[in-house]
Amino acid sequence: MTAATIAPSRSRLGVRIGLAALAVAAVSAFGSPAYARGPEGIADVAEKVIDAVVNISTSQTVEAKGGGSNAMPQLPPGSPFEEFFDDFFKNRKGPGGSSKGGERGDGGPPPRKTNSLGSGFIIDTSGVVVTNNHVIADADEINVILNDGTKIKAELVGVDKKTDLAVLKFKPTKPLVAVKFGDSDKLRLGDWVVAIGNPFSLGGTVTAGIVSAKNRDISSGPYDSYIQTDASINRGNSGGPLFNLDGDVIGVNTLIISPSGGSIGIGFAVPSKTVAGVVDQLRQFGELRRGWLGVRIQSVTDEIAESLSIKPARGALVAGVDDKGPAKPAGIEPGDVVVKFDGKDVKDPKDLSRVVADTAVGKEVDVIIIRKGKEETKKVTLGRLQDPEKVQAAVKTDEPAPEKPVTQKALGLDLAALNKDLRTRYKIKESVKGVVVTNVDANSDAAEKRLSAGDVIVEVAQEAVSSGADIQKRVDQLKKDGKKSVLLLVSNADGELRFVALSVQ
Repeated sequence: MTAATIAPSRSRLGVRIGLAALAVAAVSAFGSPAYARGPEGIADVAEKVIDAVVNISTSQTVEAKGGGSNAMPQLPPGSPFEEFFDDFFKNRKGPGGSSKGGERGDGGPPPRKTNSLGSGFIIDTSGVVVTNNHVIADADEINVILNDGTKIKAELVGVDKKTDLAVLKFKPTKPLVAVKFGDSDKLRLGDWVVAIGNPFSLGGTVTAGIVSAKNRDISSGPYDSYIQTDASINRGNSGGPLFNLDGDVIGVNTLIISPSGGSIGIGFAVPSKTVAGVVDQLRQFGELRRGWLGVRIQSVTDEIAESLSIKPARGALVAGVDDKGPAKPAGIEPGDVVVKFDGKDVKDPKDLSRVVADTAVGKEVDVIIIRKGKEETKKVTLGRLQDPEKVQAAVKTDEPAPEKPVTQKALGLDLAALNKDLRTRYKIKESVKGVVVTNVDANSDAAEKRLSAGDVIVEVAQEAVSSGADIQKRVDQLKKDGKKSVLLLVSNADGELRFVALSVQ
């Protein structure tokens, strides 16, 4: 073989060797093994904060039931993950000890004690601990177990069921390590996070992952805005902290999606911004004092937005106003769309619920609404939310004079003016006025939007109606104006209002 024939081979070999050298250099520079296990700072974070993370042990005396096991907690109806959600507190154990003595006088088994374990973390060296409400709910006794195994009885300071948070207090027997809250708003997708807790009763366990999503609404509560992470968290991690790489708490691990009961890399944490505010109030008042606007709200769909001349669809549509609420004297009315509250943009009803709840009671705020296509600013002094389950629209109106039940068809509906007989038939409150629906065409847009017999149409295109003829007149005018849909204000028999947009094409 001549030199001329081997030179190219040596050249190719040289290229291969050069590329290999570059690869080795790249591995050295970027640290492939280090990349595989995450950033080096994780060990430093764990060492710094591990002693502030505690196990929560609770016991509860329950009535024994023969032939069954503990019922699994249920998510609120409508959750998109209803089939898969497990909260971490379901690490139920058997009876805390053998039952001695005979059966109860009624022949049933005697009461028994159940034990459960969760996680928490110290935020004040005086012995203040944050955990989840479901970790300590209904407990007869609560104990905090420090990282070195010291077990100390704790007392409950306060709970907030809406955010599933609780604050405990115990008397330390030695100096403690405490952690502080970081700013969860500064988190970015892909940021590294560290979870520490008590999975499956194994004690202090460190796992790491990234922020998978922010502001996640999973329909588990009225103020959902979870951080989603793929850090491995399991049953028993409930109430434990989620740290950033500065060692600050940026979330409280609360829920997982788990068809099998173990981690599949989808966990949820309450963001520290929410936690810090709740904890401050629980420590100060022992309860939550949330702001209250006094309105019922719903989403602004594309059809509703078109009917209200709002582009693009956004905000929270006011479906009802409480007569005793702060919104009423401020001039906010059904049909208004709230697009900004106290300087914060409102993209949807959840945004408004969260920002109102987080605003101090008694504070005067500017509320920007859109009414008939134009922005207006209303000044509202917030009240205090007492019982959100019972807060509803209660708009009082004069009862219309009785009319003969003349039925007219419009929008796929059979319509009749309200009279005494129709009120009795559909059990409609005296305070409700408008035009009652007596039948719905099964193939109509109205049926798809879940209108049903007994519903009362109060307004059409934000104008009050009292007969089927009124409704047909308004629909005909909207068609002439080139509108594609009509906005109805609909009341149920109890007076609860909602907006429904129906096609007029």
